[in-house]
Amino acid sequence: MTEATIYALGTPTPSRAHPGAISVIRLSGPCAADALIALTGKDALPEPRRMVLRTLRDPSTGEAIDRGLVVRFEAPNSETGEPMAELHLHGGRAVVGAALDAIARLGFCRLAEPGEFTRRAFEHGKLDLTEAEGIADLVAAETAAQRRQALQQMDGALHRLYESWRSAGLRALAHLEAAIDFPDEDLPGGLADEVRIAIAALRKDVSAHLEDRRGERLREGLSIAIIGPPNAGKSSLLNLLARRDAAIVSETAGTTRDVIEVHLDLGGWPVVLADTAGLRASPDAIEQEGVRRAKARAAAADLRLLVLDASGDWRTERDTLIAATENWNPAFDIVVANKSDLAPAEDADVVALSANSGNGLPALLTRLERSAGELMQEGAGVVPLTRARHREALVECQAALGRALLAPEVALAAEDLRLAVRAIGRITGTVRIDELLDVIFRDFCIGK
Repeated sequence: MTEATIYALGTPTPSRAHPGAISVIRLSGPCAADALIALTGKDALPEPRRMVLRTLRDPSTGEAIDRGLVVRFEAPNSETGEPMAELHLHGGRAVVGAALDAIARLGFCRLAEPGEFTRRAFEHGKLDLTEAEGIADLVAAETAAQRRQALQQMDGALHRLYESWRSAGLRALAHLEAAIDFPDEDLPGGLADEVRIAIAALRKDVSAHLEDRRGERLREGLSIAIIGPPNAGKSSLLNLLARRDAAIVSETAGTTRDVIEVHLDLGGWPVVLADTAGLRASPDAIEQEGVRRAKARAAAADLRLLVLDASGDWRTERDTLIAATENWNPAFDIVVANKSDLAPAEDADVVALSANSGNGLPALLTRLERSAGELMQEGAGVVPLTRARHREALVECQAALGRALLAPEVALAAEDLRLAVRAIGRITGTVRIDELLDVIFRDFCIGK
């Protein structure tokens, strides 16, 4: 058991403007019950998991701090797997500050590091690393879709998937090890073919999982690039969608030189909307770099908005720019004919818009939400990976499985399969690496 007893405020820090009705202070460790006794002055502890009303006092002076509810949990039936206690107090700054100071003066408790409660839960087997990351994502969720994905991961969806793969890999490895260790035994016929089929099936599943970027899109935000020629109204559209002046709007061509980003909630989907430099040939070196960045951003984006000036020859520009845009996908990408108040653009495949008046914005939002929804629903029903850490380990696993299939000797195949299983184990934490744990848990907030 971890020796230190830790404590932290588990709810937002109260302020003068937002004091809060209730604040919760959490304690975890071998002396959590002792701290509860010292603070409430009651020798008889409340029954585990039963909230009782107590007066909280400063143990050094006996002065009353607050009257609130306290509850304790015995190991291992607690969130961290250790003895725990919680103080549910009034949410004023003075109450919370006095309670935290009183706990600090006990001498046997220390303030928790960010993420330390969740780390202890992992270390005591209450959750794995993917579930711990789900908690962090739930705290950070800004949209309904992000919340749903974080809950799914926190409930163990990724854990179950990766553990099923690890178990399949271990079964295949056990068969290979048997062939190596007992070459003279009469092993079942066709064993080598069965192992090869199992490895190929596992590699196919991992490869399909890597191709599915829904989870990363949802966690980081769907990338939408606004592209088009100068003075078509790209920056005006960005400001219209952001509902603020995020980009400078000018009649001077080439005003936008770099990529400007805003984060939006688009029908429940998190979106990173990027305004880019106008696409044209220019002798100006800085503008040339802006055009290069615009093309690169468009190629890397999940979705592209091509904005054209409806008062000009926009159809010719559309065909030319689409042909020159890498990864243009007509199933998802959208053509916007801006300035339609000056010259109406009648085309079923084009969204007519006036960024100045807002006419056409509801139709554009509908198209955007539909495209975003379709992108996010690709492969629906399969649990998506959510982090670069997972992707890195699975790419390593995929490569090792590929080598195992081509290995000329059983021993070499077994070694590569062992590396593949180890890579999967790093995702869930089955393979312990302290540096990895530090990276994962240091991004948590204090009190989690």
